[in-house]
Amino acid sequence: SIFCGLSNTPFSSGIHVAKKIDKLGMRSSDTAQIFFEDVRVPSKNLIGEEGNGFTYQMLQFQEERLWAAATVLTLLDTVIQETIDYTRQRKVFDQSVLHNQAVHFRLAELATEVELLRSLLYRTVALYMEGKDVTKLASMAKLKAGRLAREVCDSCLQFWGGMGFTSEVLVSRAYRDTRLLSIGGGADEIMLSIICKYMGTLPSK
Repeated sequence: SIFCGLSNTPFSSGIHVAKKIDKLGMRSSDTAQIFFEDVRVPSKNLIGEEGNGFTYQMLQFQEERLWAAATVLTLLDTVIQETIDYTRQRKVFDQSVLHNQAVHFRLAELATEVELLRSLLYRTVALYMEGKDVTKLASMAKLKAGRLAREVCDSCLQFWGGMGFTSEVLVSRAYRDTRLLSIGGGADEIMLSIICKYMGTLPSK
């Protein structure tokens, strides 16, 4: 069941929050272990029907995975643009880093990949708004978003050199924070299994 139980309420007795967990990224979002022991919640605080919590969770996965893909697009655009700005003004051997073909070609490739993800997302959202089952496409979008985020942030961080390894620039935070995309809301391997199931290539048990 899904319950709404907050601290400092009459029914919070039995809820114990363990110490905060230190994470690689997403540091502004607190994470901790929460233990429930003999917690009693009034029926008026029940959300939905009792015993259907797992079903509710499963039903929202399409939206969660589309949201995951959508939230990373602007960040990736920004990381690429800030990398362009930095490499344009950063001089090495009397020319900007951006002047090197390996750099501006790579940034063009990354920008193209981001646009492809955006197109997949828009198509999937349009079908979802029509009431279609987009489980396969949503899984593809989330899989691509997580992997592309790693690719973009890793490639761009490299062009920042030592500065990219500091906490003073956005690219280093993006490098840490977006790693969660391939884990939260269903790991890459789960997305691949779902896609294979819809393709009819997942081995039967």
